[in-house]
Amino acid sequence: MSASISASGARLQPIPSGLRKLLALAMLSLLAACSAIPRGGQGPAPVVTPDPVDTFHRVALLLPVTGPDADVGQSIANATSLAMADTKVTNVRLITYDTALGVDAAARRAIADGNKLILGPLRGDNVLEAAAVARPAGVPIISFSNDIGVAGQNVFLLGHLPHQSIERVLRYAKAQGMTRFGGIVSKNVYGQRASSNLTNSVRSAGGTLVGIQEIDGSAASVDAASRRLSAMGQIDAVLIADSGRVAMATVPSLRKHGLQRTKVLGTDLWNIDGSLAKSPPMYGAWFASVSDTLYNQYATKYRARYARAPLRLSSLGYDSVLLIARVARDWRPGTRFPVSQLTDPQGFIGVDGSFRFMANGLTERTLEVQEIQAGRFTTINAAPTAFVK
Repeated sequence: MSASISASGARLQPIPSGLRKLLALAMLSLLAACSAIPRGGQGPAPVVTPDPVDTFHRVALLLPVTGPDADVGQSIANATSLAMADTKVTNVRLITYDTALGVDAAARRAIADGNKLILGPLRGDNVLEAAAVARPAGVPIISFSNDIGVAGQNVFLLGHLPHQSIERVLRYAKAQGMTRFGGIVSKNVYGQRASSNLTNSVRSAGGTLVGIQEIDGSAASVDAASRRLSAMGQIDAVLIADSGRVAMATVPSLRKHGLQRTKVLGTDLWNIDGSLAKSPPMYGAWFASVSDTLYNQYATKYRARYARAPLRLSSLGYDSVLLIARVARDWRPGTRFPVSQLTDPQGFIGVDGSFRFMANGLTERTLEVQEIQAGRFTTINAAPTAFVK
């Protein structure tokens, strides 16, 4: 998809071909515009005493910046600092609260400090805790989680939702002439939802679901699932709804049990595992994900600033600031966050491409289909340039 990020979080529109180079240059200019960037996310912030008259927007960032998830939390916090500098937004004050010290306490402190919007937390169960504090105060949440069970009632999910990648790659496979589908899913909540998503996607695409097998990650369960699936008859494509590591262990088993010509499909989980491109059994597999074009430019800027590579999820932090920068233009300081602007049907553009929030709190994204080839992921079907109304 041809797109760019503007300092104002530009709305998504169909992009005429003559503007694409200009938009690409605008993106490069933005990423080059970073000056001295304050390091963000360094543990809990000091208590902020509200000014008699606010002249800026107070936004809380709830992330684990200590403890076992500190690497993820700090990478996202760094990304927000980078975006604050790149957009040169001056009317937003972003303060980090460490959820590793307690989500409830962090949320209460954020509300007491006068924040009108919460970015985060990271995990679904943490979102429920934060929402129990934020909802009575009328403070909306834009979370980095992808747990659809916590969305709604002023909780919006910025995380990448697996069901969209499943539907996207399956519809592409169907368009290439594949009609009979199978699935291998993990025996957990992710797998249960993936199984339901696969069933619905096959039905809506007009295909035939041959069968779905569950695995617990062990070699024995993978072998048994592959054997049972192979015994069900012709299968044109198999979706493996699990991590790249599990997929690399599963594909040889599928081939061994007779599914040599079956196309392998995956979810957006694979986009965060570069080792897939070094695994010959995975060559030719397809998965749907957000585009990496703008992300790669962002990652280069991140490495230059922090002397390390960003974690893939950190792009959510960058995009959350782009979104706020856009909304802040029409948001009067000291007033409630204008939630209605989040559900603009034209959506927004960020590092991870185009996205828009739905009324139920879920995020719709434009996804591309990628193929795993020797040493790289290659786009074989570009993301749409506009949302379907």
